[in-house]
Amino acid sequence: MIKKESPMSQSKVGKVLELFISVKGAPDRVEKTQIRVDEHGVLQDKFYQKDLQRSILITSRQSYLLAQENGIDLSLGALGENILIDYNLYHLQAGDRIKLGEALLEITQNCTLCKGLSKVDERLPDLLKEYRGIFARTIISAEIKKGDTIYVNN
Repeated sequence: MIKKESPMSQSKVGKVLELFISVKGAPDRVEKTQIRVDEHGVLQDKFYQKDLQRSILITSRQSYLLAQENGIDLSLGALGENILIDYNLYHLQAGDRIKLGEALLEITQNCTLCKGLSKVDERLPDLLKEYRGIFARTIISAEIKKGDTIYVNN
């Protein structure tokens, strides 16, 4: 007999605030009203099909607030995120799942800081060491739209 997995309970935790993609040749991230994610990452993003464990970067508004509290003014998208949310997700661990609209993503790892952030402000690497964002991979492909509700499985 095959045992079916019981559905996980979900807690509503917030909303999708902004969506971005990276476009080859463009200096800044391109803002979108919706993006589509699949097992290869974010469609139309220049990193699509590159590193599946690091294919989607989700950042919390908390990261921008932390920078602002320390006198660093960042434009949204400056941290390289695909998805900006109003939920502080930095307690999530690899393997945890988060639902954004109809898409289901699995956390793969915390985002490591890149040298590019030093070019924005030399304080950012130390300030955001644990708070730049988290990487995720797609479990269920779907469109994610600005304003979509976020659920965390528990």
